[in-house]
Amino acid sequence: MAKQPMLKFVQIDRVMPEKRAATDRKEDFDEIYAEFAAEKAAEQASRCSQCGVPYCQSHCPLHNNIPDWLRLTATGRLEEAYQTSQATNTFPEICGRICPQDRLCEGNCVIEQSGHGTVTIGTIEKYITDTAWDKGWVTPVSPTTERSESVGIIGGGPGGLAAADMLRQAGIQVTVYDRHDRAGGLLMYGIPGFKLEKDIVQRRNDLLADGGVDFILNCDVTADKFAEIRAKHDAVIIATGVYKSRDLSMPGSGLGGIEKAIDFLTASNRKSFGDTVAEFDNGRLNAEGKKVVVIGGGDTAMDCVRTSIRQGATSVKCLYRRDRANMPGSQRETQNAEEEGVIFEWLSAPKGFTGDDSVSGVMVQKMRLGQPDATGRQAPEVIEGADYVEDADLVIKALGFEPEDLPALFGQPELPITRWGTVKAAFETGETEMDGVYAIGDIVRGASLVVWAIRDGRDCADAILDKFNSKAVIAAE
Repeated sequence: MAKQPMLKFVQIDRVMPEKRAATDRKEDFDEIYAEFAAEKAAEQASRCSQCGVPYCQSHCPLHNNIPDWLRLTATGRLEEAYQTSQATNTFPEICGRICPQDRLCEGNCVIEQSGHGTVTIGTIEKYITDTAWDKGWVTPVSPTTERSESVGIIGGGPGGLAAADMLRQAGIQVTVYDRHDRAGGLLMYGIPGFKLEKDIVQRRNDLLADGGVDFILNCDVTADKFAEIRAKHDAVIIATGVYKSRDLSMPGSGLGGIEKAIDFLTASNRKSFGDTVAEFDNGRLNAEGKKVVVIGGGDTAMDCVRTSIRQGATSVKCLYRRDRANMPGSQRETQNAEEEGVIFEWLSAPKGFTGDDSVSGVMVQKMRLGQPDATGRQAPEVIEGADYVEDADLVIKALGFEPEDLPALFGQPELPITRWGTVKAAFETGETEMDGVYAIGDIVRGASLVVWAIRDGRDCADAILDKFNSKAVIAAE
């Protein structure tokens, strides 16, 4: 009888790849986790219980066939594991690095619920695709037939690039228009290198270009440009993301030294590329030698505090108005930040800022969690008389993002939007009420996860292909 290659979770403990020491990793922007060796990846994959109802798969927005590629990895069939992973995910090596697995696939692993520790799904996913790149298994799109239809995609983030890949596989002519000088969106400019090194993103961009996707960069889509794009293509996908930062309106909020998270992170990433960044070089968006306070509790706040540490801040504190258990950001990232020297001030919220021309401190009010509301979430309440001032030379607002006013920017008042300012589109297809215009990702959902943008891009590409094919059938009759 053949030896059972799986269900080893009773004999084998959960092990993560080796993590660089905090004292070393906070000196650079390199990724903090080492790669699994082949034997260790196979060993950890063999812990999968191959359960009849794979909750890891159902809780993945892409519904990746996780049990199958874990089994293939455990049995040494890595190329097949890559093909299985790539079948449902355009960027598995990126998701393996930045997805909040503790809230999605790993957080719903059956063996985790039984106390054996989750399968390390994300790190195995990363290992599979990194190996595929090393072995030359990842190749540019080569459609069997070129088609005459064309699609213009406004925004080169994960959603737009996922749609571009799927459409090119079908032979559609694709052009991506992006405001930046490099495609990738937040993958390139928002997420720091210690979570996602930029050559990982760039090689995907290069692969798409080698497969026939045209990129028009440094392209601001104005009213005239949108009309031009719409006239040029058979369909247009709006995949701009949401870049308007939520703000604070309180005493002192106009002081110098109070910055938006997206500006801070973009400047840091540009500097890592070797670009000239005036706002960094003059010290405005540089944390070196400063007492830094970051306001917010999501993944963007974690990116800001950990970037500040690496830039040489003298101290870094994070204010969040709820407690650790209610923090929206990844618990894994919070732990990494603490190891690197970040101090979290839980149940703390700003009420104003001190200083003359530049900020010198944050006026903090202490909070407590009140009674749960109808959803079970506890609202923070102010503790009277517990205010204090936290010294700060640089304050970074990481409060989330909102959509820009696209109807005004694109000169399209008929572009349907919701009361939140997001584009109104069908979630399953991305189709809007404007003929031939689709919208996907954060500009429809609001600020969300990269994996959801990928899912939206792939679904939208399928919907557009269905429409093109229907038109072709009608034309042939």
